[in-house]
Amino acid sequence: MPPDIAVTDLPGVFLVTPRRFGDARGFFTESWSAKDWAETGIDCDFVQDNHSLSRLRGTLRGLHAQAPPAAQHKLVRCTRGAIFDVAVDIRRGSETYGAWVGHELSAENGRQMFVPHGFLHGFLTLCDDTEVQYKCSAGYAPAQEIAAHWDSAGIAWPETPGPFLSDKDAAAAPLAELQTPFIERRTP
Repeated sequence: MPPDIAVTDLPGVFLVTPRRFGDARGFFTESWSAKDWAETGIDCDFVQDNHSLSRLRGTLRGLHAQAPPAAQHKLVRCTRGAIFDVAVDIRRGSETYGAWVGHELSAENGRQMFVPHGFLHGFLTLCDDTEVQYKCSAGYAPAQEIAAHWDSAGIAWPETPGPFLSDKDAAAAPLAELQTPFIERRTP
């Protein structure tokens, strides 16, 4: 059964809620089905699954993307705890260039966010011991990594301790200095 797909304020970024079937034992859900997703109009070949554990509330990972030819679509979900998940438009020529959307994803609400290539992605943990899993349409390619500093896109991050950052994320240049390889493709 296809998931519920909600559009966000950024074209191409979707908030996804897979259907859950529950009883006294717990619940069952299909977190991904290529057939069902294709029926919704999101046709994506994922090639890699990633899983992160953040020990501390206030851990911030991002803002990241990969440039072509290793650009990634991502389908992000939180399987333990909760996160504030963010996408930032970095497509030159886009009417929403530099704009962001953020949504809470949690193990409890089961929501996912689909982040297409052309957008930076990042998240802030809202609980200790938070686990995030995400599917990617291309493998990790260090030479194609691009990033922007977490506080340079005007994101209204929730208040938490920290943020606790990797050295690489702390050293990222501001969004204003990003030389984005992405261009918005408009159809006539």
